[in-house]
Amino acid sequence: LINTQTHVYIYIYIYISVCVCVFFSNLFIFEWWLVKLGSWNPVQVFIIRRAETDFGFEEHRNSKVLAKMVTRTVDLRSDTVTKPTEAMRVAMASAEVDDDVIGYDPTAFRLETEMAKLTDKEAALFVPSGTMGNLISVLVHCEFRGSEVILGDMCHIHIYENGGISTIGGVHPRTIKTNKDGTLDIDLIEAAIRDPSGELMYPTTRLICLENTHANSGGRCLPVEYIDKVGELAKKHGLKLHIDGARIFNASVALGVPVHRLVQAADSVSICLSKGLGAPVGSVIVGSKDFIAKAKRLRKTLGGGMRQVGILCAAALVALKENVAKLEGDHKNTKMMAEGLSQIKGLKVDLAAVETNIIFIDILESSKIAAQKLSKNLEEHGILTMQESSTRIRIVLHHQISASDVQYTLSCFQKLFQRALTGVAEENGN
Repeated sequence: LINTQTHVYIYIYIYISVCVCVFFSNLFIFEWWLVKLGSWNPVQVFIIRRAETDFGFEEHRNSKVLAKMVTRTVDLRSDTVTKPTEAMRVAMASAEVDDDVIGYDPTAFRLETEMAKLTDKEAALFVPSGTMGNLISVLVHCEFRGSEVILGDMCHIHIYENGGISTIGGVHPRTIKTNKDGTLDIDLIEAAIRDPSGELMYPTTRLICLENTHANSGGRCLPVEYIDKVGELAKKHGLKLHIDGARIFNASVALGVPVHRLVQAADSVSICLSKGLGAPVGSVIVGSKDFIAKAKRLRKTLGGGMRQVGILCAAALVALKENVAKLEGDHKNTKMMAEGLSQIKGLKVDLAAVETNIIFIDILESSKIAAQKLSKNLEEHGILTMQESSTRIRIVLHHQISASDVQYTLSCFQKLFQRALTGVAEENGN
């Protein structure tokens, strides 16, 4: 039998349990409504949820105060994070479309015609991604398995495209050391070309690849004179030249050279629509009519043939019309950001390497803060970055980052590093 005192304890326990459950249920509903009503954004709620998991209730309460202080989101992870503009959404909703696999989608045809014209090439082809665009281009030029392509050891095709040229195409990559400015020494390129007399033992060199702008070099631009020399070398040895021009419009604006002139020496070019240009999806490859005819077959083989694709191409046409002109402003904001970051004690930025819209930020050992912690702290202020290593982060600007966003980001960096340095001083008893 349970005595009366035990009954009282049980009732009290049940009452407290119910109160706690009701409290947290109401808290969840309250936060959900704040998101629905727009008082908080999902980034703020994400901060709170992570605090709940990592720290517990006390930090949860503190993080809610911090989240309320986050007044904006500045997404600097990449220029691929941009949202479609209102003009793009309207164009997508009203796009004239047809089946682009069994025939031609009229809006896709308009985009391809415009891109061929801008690059002064015979034809163009819309593809779902830059990775597919580069893969198709390499496979068209390297028709036979066991062919070899010469490319930089730090280029996007070699590092970030899943080894597709090898796994799918049987193409062997022969890498050359990439210089700080994104170029490859021409003497090294020529030395890497296989002697045809050794074809019994060696792969056959068929292609040279360049990247402009060069992402891993911080968005550096390859000068037109350099590209021309590589093109001459390719012709001399009967090779083809492909340019990964994911951000070729950034290079054009920064160098003051038209796109068609930058790619004049190339046999093919892949151009990303969803990076600097800010379209939601896709890339375009350009080249001769024969090249594009073969590329279209490979696109189908790789699953890249899409039906009413004009819905996507309509947004890309808006991007070409409206966003190319914004690239100069993006570059100015990037330089402003780089100059501001370089003045913060504990950070190092190579200002000479900042030519377009990418900045690599090195964190000095004296700052006593790791890249992971810095990225996390910035995220709590609504600033999203990309961690490259334990001592380096990357930021990329785009047309949806304003000068005000730059100033806000710099102020957050400054405060975080002041706090970190102050903490070190206090630990040393100063």
